Amino acid sequence: MSCLTPLLLKGLTGPARRLVVPRAQVHSKPPREQLGTMDVVIGLTSCFLCFLLPSGWILSHLENYKKRE
Repeated sequence: MSCLTPLLLKGLTGPARRLVVPRAQVHSKPPREQLGTMDVVIGLTSCFLCFLLPSGWILSHLENYKKRE
């Protein structure tokens, strides 16, 4: 490597190092209301029905999908 390489790289990356990147102002607080048992059950059931049920259907009928008719 040439002795000028570090100087060239420093010259190329110098302007990028001086950029000020704004940071996101994220603040978290405790929830206003605690979730009840029924809310949690409804949420988990809907996730199961939306994501896992169709995937399970496809995986259980995989052999039928492989057949060419």
